[in-house]
Parts: sequence; C-alpha cells; structure tokens
Amino acid sequence: MKAFNVRPNALLSPYIERLWGWESDHDEILNLPILLPGTGAEVFFHYRQPFRGEIEGVLHQFDPAHMICVRGRPIKLQQSGSIGFIAIRFRAGRLHRFTAIPGVDLIDSTMSVTDLWGASGHSLVKDVMNVRSSTSAISIIEKFLTSQLNSGSSDLLVEQAVGEIYKRCSNISVSDVAQKMGVSERELQRRVKALTGHTPVEFRKISRVQHVMRELLLNNPSHMLETALKYGFYDQAHFINTFSSWRLGSPQRFLADVRNKSHFYNTSWNGSDKKSA
Repeated sequence: MKAFNVRPNALLSPYIERLWGWESDHDEILNLPILLPGTGAEVFFHYRQPFRGEIEGVLHQFDPAHMICVRGRPIKLQQSGSIGFIAIRFRAGRLHRFTAIPGVDLIDSTMSVTDLWGASGHSLVKDVMNVRSSTSAISIIEKFLTSQLNSGSSDLLVEQAVGEIYKRCSNISVSDVAQKMGVSERELQRRVKALTGHTPVEFRKISRVQHVMRELLLNNPSHMLETALKYGFYDQAHFINTFSSWRLGSPQRFLADVRNKSHFYNTSWNGSDKKSA
C-alpha cells in the first residue's frame, strides 16, 4: 500500500492538521479499520472504490466524496481490494470555519461533499476526480478551502477551549477552561455546545478515549492501564466502561480483533506522542 501525508499551507494549518491518502497495490486486499469516536472530522475523495461499512449494524455505502465525523457511532469499514483516496483531516472544532451547517447536524454524519458545500462542493469533486496526481488534487482542495475559510459560524473562544481540552484532557476541568477563557462555566458550556454539538465534559471524554486508543494502536497495546491512567481515567474499569458504551465490547477484545487491521491514526509531525487537536 502507498500512503502520503502532506502539511497544509500556512493559511490553512491552524484549521487542518494534514492532507493524506492511501492507495492499495494491485491485488492487495486491505482490512480497513473500525472508526472510533474522535474529536475532529475528515473529508474523503475516493478515486477508486468508496468505503462500505456498518453503522449500528446497518450496511452503509459511502458517497465517492463524503465527510466522516464519528462521535458516538463507530463505523466498521469493510475490507477492500481497490482503495484510493485523498482525505482532509480537520482539527477539533475547526470544520465550522468552512461550513455554516450547525455542529449538532455534523455529529456522526457521513454526508456527501455536495451536501456539505452545495454546488461549489459538487464542482470541487469533479475537479479533484479529473486530475491524475495527488499533488494536483491537493492544490485544488487547498484553493477551495481557502475560498471557503470563514464562511461558517466560527467562535474563536470555543476553538481555543476545545483545543485546550484536547491537549490537557487528562487533568483539566471545565472550570479550569472557563477561567482561562475568561467566561463563566455556563457560558462556556452554552457556546461549546452550540458550535460542536457537545458539552465540554462530553468532548473531554471523547478526547481521552481518542488519546488512549491512538497511543495503544501506534505503540504497545499491552500497556492499557498505564495509558488509561496517563489520560485521566481513574482506573482500568473506568476506561473499559467508557469504551464499552460504544457497543464494541471490551477494549481488550477490540485491540485483539484489530491487530491485523489497518488504522487511520498517524504519528505527529515531530514524531512524538504529542499531537495538536
């Protein structure tokens, strides 16, 4: 399998973590991952076979260009022998800079790029699909995103707050964040909920699980207790109960089942385990 990761240009980098892609080799069958809840959002452009997957037991055929914003409903992607896509990875709370669709309507959404951006999104898909190289496609995507920047309903305070929660999810409280942002807890809760569709506590929970699973899948999956404690869980039972609420069984069973599957987690640009939202 071929893979690439590209940093976005300087204007887009505060909002987009990377542009990346996969392409399967000839006759290669890829065991695609189970997509767990996370804090950001992705937009995929498939120039080969689009994803197929199960969401709450129902088979779903994805559009050739679509978003994925998993918050509470994991997606079990099916294996495929014809994978080729380019994806945009948005930072937590930053997709709203590019679309006016309310955050609550983006939760667990797999909407098409046309639904996300209307006629301009439809034109974007055609332009991306008509070029022959990832470099050209990325140039088209960045130009489009630049034209869409600040077209949505952003809230700078919320962007800073969710970034703070993501980075310090192990030990930060809502009152800590509110104090740092200079607002009351009630106002912080209201504004975060309005933009992201989640309360700060819900966002912190998702951040903690995302950090734990990313580290276990990128490093040593046998260090579950140590990793769970590192990111703010009281004990292993606390982590297991939180993970099991997504109806995927225990995290131990999940890690055993996905040992031979791929995953979409990436190491940070500096090679450390610290990763910005």
